[in-house]
Order: sequence, then structure tokens, then C-alpha cells
Amino acid sequence: MRADGFAQWTRRFEDERERRHAQGDPDWGRGADLHPAVRPSIQLFQMGEDGDGANLVAKADRAGDPDYARAVRLFIAEEQNHARLLARLLAAGGVRTLDSHWSDRAFVRLRRLLGLRTELLVLMIAEVVALRYYRALRDGTDDSLTSEVAGRILADEQRHIPFHCERLHTSVADLPRPLRRPLMAAWRLLLLVASLVVAVDHGRALRRLGVGRLRFLADVMASSGAVTSAILAPRPDARPSPAA
Repeated sequence: MRADGFAQWTRRFEDERERRHAQGDPDWGRGADLHPAVRPSIQLFQMGEDGDGANLVAKADRAGDPDYARAVRLFIAEEQNHARLLARLLAAGGVRTLDSHWSDRAFVRLRRLLGLRTELLVLMIAEVVALRYYRALRDGTDDSLTSEVAGRILADEQRHIPFHCERLHTSVADLPRPLRRPLMAAWRLLLLVASLVVAVDHGRALRRLGVGRLRFLADVMASSGAVTSAILAPRPDARPSPAA
């Protein structure tokens, strides 16, 4: 971690917030032509992006780093903006949002099981899966509004991964050395299971977007290698690039 710690992340999040305000929203008035196979997939991801983040904020506050706690609040604001953008996209396509789904409930319960380290590891599963999904949505759709919204969200997610990696590097380093690699191996196994669930639930959408289930799984797992390396042995001047 650099000398200014998470203050640099706070500045990056604040700069991005100002850029978003200057850019403004997409042109919702042009409407969205959402393919029937893609609609339920966007609904599920919209619900997954929504939430107040209160549990994560409380754990970040207890970590004792005010800069990190501030950065976490700005991260959550970006996630809430993703939920808003996806909700507006669905509305532009005449599709309602969902109130609840078993996969979202299970994911939230798993995140809240233990402390900050566990919450971030589970959250990183969602972030890594989201990277591949939003890239598929951006590049595979025939609808320009959908592509624009997915591209905006993808750009944010590509910053979120190194942000969480930096905190997890410190947290995992606090564990006894023999436990670190087994922990990350278990994380990759959980990522594989989560990716399988997404590939099954969103299979029709992925095919429509030009990404088969097997390719989706392979891409997600390939990107996890950079994340694992960054958490276990990152250089101070290096950031993981799982979306490359």
C-alpha cells in the first residue's frame, strides 16, 4: 500500500463522482429494445447491485482506517448508481425490476457470516463475475442504450477489483502464512460454484450475447488468477487486470 493509504482511493472515487455528474445520464428517451432472453438476466443483476451496504460500512468503520471507511461509502454509492442505471434501462425497455430472488438472498447471508475479510472475499466473487457479464452485455447486445449502460458499469467494476484487492492483501497477510494460499484456493472454488450458478441461470442471455456457458466459466476463472496473485503478493505499483 502506498504512503497515503486509502486516501488515494477516496480521491479516485470522488473524481469519478464528479466526472459522472458532468457527464450526465444516458438518453433514456430513446428507449431500449431488450431481447426476451436478456430481460430476466438484467433484472437479476439489477437486484444484485441494489442495497444500502450498511453491513459493509459498519465493518469498514470498525477496521479503524477513516480513509478506507470513506472509500467504502463511495464504492457503495457507485454500486447503488449501477442499480439505478439498470432500473432505468429496464424501464426504458418496459420491464419491471424484481423484489427478491433466492440467489441474492443466499449471497447476502453468506457475505454477513463473519468479519470484513469474509465479506470482501464473497463480494469479490460477485465483482469478478460481474466483470465478465457486463463485458458480454456491452459487446453482445444490439441495443445502443444497453451497451452504453453496461459500458459505464464495466468501467466502474474494473476499478473496484484493485480497490478490494488492496484491502484484502493487508487482511490476508494478517493470517498465518500456511493458511493464505489454501484460503485463496477455497475462494477460487467458491467462485467456480458461483459462476456455474450464473452460467445456468443466465445461460439463454449469455448465448444471445455471444458467450456460451463454457466460455463464460473459462473467462471468469482465468481472470481470478490475477486477483489471487494481487492479494497474495502484489507489488505496490501494480494492480490486477482481470478484465484484460
